[in-house]
Amino acid sequence: MFNLIAVVLLFAVGIYCLLATYNLIRVLIGIEIMIKAVTLLVIFCGYQTNNLALAQAFVITVIVIEVVIMTVAVGVVVGIHRHNNTLDARNIRKLKG
Repeated sequence: MFNLIAVVLLFAVGIYCLLATYNLIRVLIGIEIMIKAVTLLVIFCGYQTNNLALAQAFVITVIVIEVVIMTVAVGVVVGIHRHNNTLDARNIRKLKG
């Protein structure tokens, strides 16, 4: 039961990190925290159902997908920073073209 509460709190921290800031690096950190909460939930569910091997396979798949997504996202953030000299998401809305 404690594990489930920890997962929910971790996911809530990730959501708060997404909604409370305009800094793109902090948004990426919030997404990372949420993905880590999901991986913990998958492991917890696998442990509860005595199917830990399948849960670990899913978690490895999620980690690989997460690394690819974060690599692309960091590349986009670096490109935005080079173009605008800021990481504020409000400035991105002003771009046209």
